[in-house]
Amino acid sequence: MPLAMNMNPFITCAVTGSGGTQDRSPHVPRSPEQIAASAIDAAKAGAAVVHCHVRDPETGVPGRQKELFREVVERIRDSDTDVVVNLTAGMGGDMVFGDVENPLPLNEAGTDMAGATERVAHVAECLPEICTLDCGTMNFAEADYVMTNTPGMLRAMGQMMTDLGVRPEIEVFETGHLWFAKQLVEEGIIQDPVMIQMCMGIPWGAPDDLNTFMSMVNNTPANWTFSAFSIGRR
Repeated sequence: MPLAMNMNPFITCAVTGSGGTQDRSPHVPRSPEQIAASAIDAAKAGAAVVHCHVRDPETGVPGRQKELFREVVERIRDSDTDVVVNLTAGMGGDMVFGDVENPLPLNEAGTDMAGATERVAHVAECLPEICTLDCGTMNFAEADYVMTNTPGMLRAMGQMMTDLGVRPEIEVFETGHLWFAKQLVEEGIIQDPVMIQMCMGIPWGAPDDLNTFMSMVNNTPANWTFSAFSIGRR
């Protein structure tokens, strides 16, 4: 479908992201205080939404500790900043295999697999306006790492978010994820219309070329709200 100009766009600032970028730039915030301050600054600069991950304050390695999320959210709210808080719920589905001849046992250093309730625990405690739901499984270009989100896991997490009254933002890394998002709506697990975040250029999901982007757009129902990002310079 042709795209009409949207004269009322909104900007989401992903304050840290989930990748191992802590050693690539001294500007990546690590502590809850730094992450909250960056979120507040982003809002003052015009961001309508701040998408927050947390990190180990000492090492900068991405984490999912409830107490860190709680501190970030409390600091943002205590500042009376007019911004929508969007917390990731994508952590806890990381599976790293062994070598190609011996894939099992899994690599304990990189694997972090948690149940649905644990993956949503910080959302239940902080009750942000939005939280993410990565609507599928995919290979990541970081060793033999698979982001794992099974249909059963997504149904359970999506229902928990709906029951909590927290609006899920469906993160789609390829068109199959959009397909499953439609299935969640059909089953009544998430509410229509849906918010979609198109995650482009992340190996090995959807590349960030225009044809792929338009394929994603064309597979999105007209009454849904979508936004998009790519990584790096793009």
